[in-house]
Amino acid sequence: MTYLSKTLILCAGLALAACTNPDRFGDANTVDLNGGGYGGSAQDPRSPAYFQQTVGDRVLFAVDQSTLGNEAQATLAGQAQWLMANPEYTAIIEGHADEQGTREYNLALGARRANAAHEYLVSQGVAANRLKVVSYGKERPIEICSNEACYAQNRRAVTVIAAGLSS
Repeated sequence: MTYLSKTLILCAGLALAACTNPDRFGDANTVDLNGGGYGGSAQDPRSPAYFQQTVGDRVLFAVDQSTLGNEAQATLAGQAQWLMANPEYTAIIEGHADEQGTREYNLALGARRANAAHEYLVSQGVAANRLKVVSYGKERPIEICSNEACYAQNRRAVTVIAAGLSS
């Protein structure tokens, strides 16, 4: 082997060794993507973490449906109460679908699901200007496999909390 080849192999080995310790940066650099920097504690009733974990940030739908069932309505009623008690937060309601069907169909279905959740929250007293709606269709699955258990988790509307002024 030439000197250059040995040097390249040594450098590659050192580079790979540097990637083996997942805690190399410590906890100080941990970022909570779900809370947008405002995560707080799940025990603090005013925190987005509490909203996500205790109140519930998502509702599920049946196949090809955007109708809210009893469980979804109960979750959304809790979300509405939390949002009215915490006026400093706004929310984005994301509509999602499973992988079955075309991209266009699933974007429209995701929009209907997000709008159903939006309308329910507004009917419970949440100001419409604090809510935004977006559809991701089948583009952002949380479960990836081709069976009903996965599909059921992907047919959802998710309420994402953000700190900020409503417009």
